[in-house]
Amino acid sequence: MSDWTLEKNEFKPRKGPVLLVVMDGVGIGREDEGNAVHLARTPVLDGLWRDHPTTQLAAHGLAVGLPSDADMGNSEVGHNALGAGRVFDQGAKLVDNAIEDGSLYAGEVWQSIVSRCREESSRKLHFIGLLSDGNVHSHIDQLALMLRRAAADGVEQVCVHPLLDGRDVGPQTSQVYIEQLEGLLSELSQDGRDYRIASGGGRMLVTMDRYEADWAIVERGWKAHVLGQGRGFESAMAAIEAYRVEDPQVSDQFLGAFVVTRGGKPAGTVDDGDAVVFFNFRGDRAIEITRAFEEAEFDEFDRQRVPEVLYAGMMQYDGDLRLPKQFLVPPPAISRTMGEYLAKNGIRQFACAETQKFGHVTYFWNGNRSGYFDEATERYVQCESDRVPFEQRPWMKAAEVTDATISALQSGEFAFLRVNYANGDMVGHTGDVEASITAMQVVDLCLGRLLEVVEKVGGIALITADHGNSDEMFEWDTKGKTFAKNPDGSYRSKTSHTLNPVPLTIFDPSFDGEYALNSEIERPGLSNVASTVLFLMGYKAPADYDPPLVVKA
Repeated sequence: MSDWTLEKNEFKPRKGPVLLVVMDGVGIGREDEGNAVHLARTPVLDGLWRDHPTTQLAAHGLAVGLPSDADMGNSEVGHNALGAGRVFDQGAKLVDNAIEDGSLYAGEVWQSIVSRCREESSRKLHFIGLLSDGNVHSHIDQLALMLRRAAADGVEQVCVHPLLDGRDVGPQTSQVYIEQLEGLLSELSQDGRDYRIASGGGRMLVTMDRYEADWAIVERGWKAHVLGQGRGFESAMAAIEAYRVEDPQVSDQFLGAFVVTRGGKPAGTVDDGDAVVFFNFRGDRAIEITRAFEEAEFDEFDRQRVPEVLYAGMMQYDGDLRLPKQFLVPPPAISRTMGEYLAKNGIRQFACAETQKFGHVTYFWNGNRSGYFDEATERYVQCESDRVPFEQRPWMKAAEVTDATISALQSGEFAFLRVNYANGDMVGHTGDVEASITAMQVVDLCLGRLLEVVEKVGGIALITADHGNSDEMFEWDTKGKTFAKNPDGSYRSKTSHTLNPVPLTIFDPSFDGEYALNSEIERPGLSNVASTVLFLMGYKAPADYDPPLVVKA
C-alpha cells in the first residue's frame, strides 16, 4: 500500500457522487437591514438550514492561517484550507515573519535590489501595490518597514505607486493611507534621499486585474507607473480630491489613474537599471502586471517600451509558471491536497466556476498549483465572467455554472464535484445592498436546481462558503451597536469581507442516521471540510488532516 492510498472507512457511501458547493462571500451575520443574505428570499437555503445537519465554520484569522482573528478571510486562503484539509501559515503571516526575523532583508533578492540601486544614484527602487491595512492583498505596515530598511541600506531614490483600496477597507479611506505614506516619505527624504509617490489609481481600474478579465486595467497601470502617461497632479492627495469633486460618492477602488508631476514632468517613471518590487503578497491580482514586466513576448497590450529592471514580487504568485522569477518571501509549501489524493487513487473529479473564481476551485484548491494532477481523471470548466459592473448583472454566470455542473452530475463520470458561486462576494464588494439581495436569490435558485439533480442521482451535497461578505453590507460604528453614517445620514457601505462564520450543511436524501455532527471539534473551520468529504465518499482522511465534521453514529 503506497503513501497515497486512501483506505476505506466504515461508512457505506451513496451510489451517487459527493458535490461541494462553495457560496463565495456568504457568512452568518446579524439578522438586520445590512445583511443581504438574511434579507434575500432564499427558500432553498432556509430549508437546508432548518431540516438538514448544519454547523458553523470559522473562515477567518487563525482558522485559515492568518496572523490573528482580527484578520478577515478571503477566497484564496479559504480555498487553500478547503482543499488542503489543514491550516498553513498564509501570505500576511509569512511576510510578517520574514520581516520580523530579518530573512526577507538577508535574502538574495533584497540584497540584489539594494546593490543594484546603490551602483548608480540615478537608479530608482519602485514599490507598486495596494495601499491599505486590509491585510488581504497587502499591508501598509509591511511597505513602511521595507521603506525604512531601503533607507537604512543606502537606497537614495524610491518611488511608490500606491493602488487605492476601498474594497478590503472602507470605501473612502484612501486619504488616510496616503497621509500616512506621505508623512513617512517626507521623514525618509533627508541626507540626500528622495522618496516620493510617483503614480497610482483605484485597484479596480488600475493594475490589479485578475484571471485576464480585463487587460485594459493592467495597461492603465503600465502607462501610469512605467511610462508616466496619464492625468497629472501635483500630488496623490490632489488626485483623490479632484476625482472626489467629480464624483463625491465614488469608492476608492474606482478612482482613475494618476501621475504625480514635478515641474510638469512625471515624478518617477520606471527606467533601465531600476528595481521594482510589487509588494502585494496575494497572487491573483499580481500575476498580470508581473507578466507585463517579465515576458519577452507579450501581446496583451502595447507596452511601448520595456525597461530593463530587476523585478521582484513580495511572494511567488504562481509556482508552476514561475511568476515572478524573483520574490522576497517563499510561498507556503502546501502538498498532498485532497485533489492530489483523489487523482493518485484514480478517483474522477470535476471543478467549475466562472472566471472570477475559477482559480479558486483549481489553483488555490490544489495548494497554489496550476494545471491538472491527472488530466485523465479531472475536468475543469470555466464560464467566462461578464465584463460589466457586478451590481448591474448580479446574477453573473450562476446559471451557466449550474448548467455545467448539472451536466457533470448527470454524466455519472465523477465521484467528487466542486463548484463556486461568485455572486455573494463579487456583488457584495460593490456595496450595493439590493444587488446583493438579488445575487443571493439567484444563488438560492441555482442551488435548488443542483440539489434536485443530486437527489435524482443518489448523491450527497455539502453547501458551505469560503468567507463572509454579503452578510454585512454596512459599516458599524466604533461601539458596534449601530451602523456608521455618511454626512448625508445614509448608512456607510461596507465593501470588505467580514469576520463572521460561514454555514456548512449536508444534504443527504438517503440519510438514515448513520452519522452525526462531530461535537468534539473545539472550533470547526474550513480545514475540516476535506476530511468530511472523504468520509462521505467512504474513505479515511490522511492522518494529518483536520478531523471530519461528522462521525459514525
